Amino acid sequence: MSLEPRRIVSGAQTGADRAALDAALEAGVPVGGWVPRGRLAEDGRVPDRYPNLQETPGDDYETRTRWNVRDADATLILSHGPLTGGSKLTRDIARSLEKPVRHVDLAVMTVAEAVAAVRAWLGMLEGETLNVAGPRASNDPDIYGKTWEIIAAVCLNHP
Repeated sequence: MSLEPRRIVSGAQTGADRAALDAALEAGVPVGGWVPRGRLAEDGRVPDRYPNLQETPGDDYETRTRWNVRDADATLILSHGPLTGGSKLTRDIARSLEKPVRHVDLAVMTVAEAVAAVRAWLGMLEGETLNVAGPRASNDPDIYGKTWEIIAAVCLNHP
């Protein structure tokens, strides 16, 4: 039993979402996910370099979040500190849908510790699609780099 990420999905918002997609693409892991109508994100339209993103019927972020959690086998949320805003909503939706969810607080864990924790958690799950979420870049400027490192290590199975 093990969830080996063969597909990474996210809502493609700036910050954690895009870092996950970028790391997966660089590792050769397929990506996808739901985005609001118009490919809406805080920096405008989500760039076309992210393939396989599907638009929800509306432009609200909650539907995108719910559908990404629903369609994934598990959801990983990365943050610096307690969950707030959309990250908290993601956790709450995963719990309500009884989907596996793991929050990794990078304020109390190094990247190496986070990689080990995520691998251990994934090892207890089944499936192949991992939804990755976390704060947007404007709320946490450091989340992109750490998320990229963690997802790259998990996708490439490197330390």
